[in-house]
Amino acid sequence: MNTQVSQSASKLVDWLQTTGTMYGMRIVAALVILLAGAIAIRIAAKALEKVLEKTRLGEKSLVAKFLVSVAVKVAWAFLIVTVLGKLGVDVGPIIAGLGVTGFIIGFAFQESLGSLAAGLMIAINKPFKVGDFVSVAGHEGSITALDMMAVTLATGDNRKITIPNKQAWGAPIVNYSALDKRRVDLAVGIAYGADINLARKTALEALKAIPEVLADPAPMAEVKSLDDSAVSLVLRAWVKNADYWKVYFAGTQGVKEAFDRAGVAIPFPQIDVHMDK
Repeated sequence: MNTQVSQSASKLVDWLQTTGTMYGMRIVAALVILLAGAIAIRIAAKALEKVLEKTRLGEKSLVAKFLVSVAVKVAWAFLIVTVLGKLGVDVGPIIAGLGVTGFIIGFAFQESLGSLAAGLMIAINKPFKVGDFVSVAGHEGSITALDMMAVTLATGDNRKITIPNKQAWGAPIVNYSALDKRRVDLAVGIAYGADINLARKTALEALKAIPEVLADPAPMAEVKSLDDSAVSLVLRAWVKNADYWKVYFAGTQGVKEAFDRAGVAIPFPQIDVHMDK
């Protein structure tokens, strides 16, 4: 028994003196490379961010962040492969396996990759930004968040909607906040027996009385169509973007009250029936 213990101890000492020392040196070298590589990647990422900030890509923050993120992940992949190689691991099959795995992952996540590509297009073209009120993929709301995968909206009734970038970029985008002015269109019908010129004058005065209505371009009131029960007028006023709904509601109420005071009739829907004897 003592002889077996002595032989095992002797073999352990021999292994430590030969192979063990070599593995120990490899582990120390691998840890040094890993630590140095991690520090280098962090420094390089910050340097890349500063370089991108000085280019046109810096204006497109999503693109800059995405490029830095990709560069960091690629650098870490090379670093891990290098460390494994230093430990004596055969990295050839690993690299080959990454190629096959990448193909499988790409096929499985093709929808996500489509959203990622669409996110790049959104970041480059900048059709909207956080805070804009937009209509995207059939949904309206204010943009609360943007990333490379999705657009997040907050609707007027305080619902949160997350839209994949592939859908957002694949449909018409209406940005109500992009320009500084918007036109408010109001439709109102007057009776066929009403004085059209009086109605137009009264409507214009009601619009001009609203402080937020801009003088240039000037408000207008014109006959739009001759409908079954009424002469339809279209009223148009230009406002600052932020005042759109305030003027819309104030204009609708103000024109109705002005017509009441001026005696301009707004008819109910009616049908004339002719009876043959």
